Amino acid sequence: MVFEYLKPEDVAGIAEMSAMATEIVREHFDPIIGKAQNDYMLQKFQTADAIRDQLVHGYQYFFVSEDGRTVGFLAFYPKEEAMYLSKLYLYKTERGKGYSRQMVDFVARKAREAGLPAIELNVNRDNSAVRAYERLGFQMIRTEKNDIGEGFFMDDFVFRLEL
Repeated sequence: MVFEYLKPEDVAGIAEMSAMATEIVREHFDPIIGKAQNDYMLQKFQTADAIRDQLVHGYQYFFVSEDGRTVGFLAFYPKEEAMYLSKLYLYKTERGKGYSRQMVDFVARKAREAGLPAIELNVNRDNSAVRAYERLGFQMIRTEKNDIGEGFFMDDFVFRLEL
């Protein structure tokens, strides 16, 4: 598995990341949270400008490839006492192949390099990925309901993986 770092000055790469995120997130989350909220969240978090801003403010984005084809992407950043895994997305055709474990192992390595003892993430309560994170060893530590504006909320479990 190859992890290709996305640099803040890589305009073409950022545009590619935004397009890939939009495709994956639309397919996966429209049925879970609805098209209106998903459109809002994509506009807020996954446009090229939003990604560029996140990169400038400490996020690390990576294209994830296997056998020469892009299968998904990651984004994470150090937050308090853990590496915060903001995004772990795979194309639908690539799910269930064990890639998530390799991706989490990569984030764990980056967390250890940063001197952080854990990985934390938020996952929508209705997301099928909840079971995948549990299988990867994550433990639910709390629930959160966050107002993200425009009358939309993120209704999540917060998971933590001790390293």
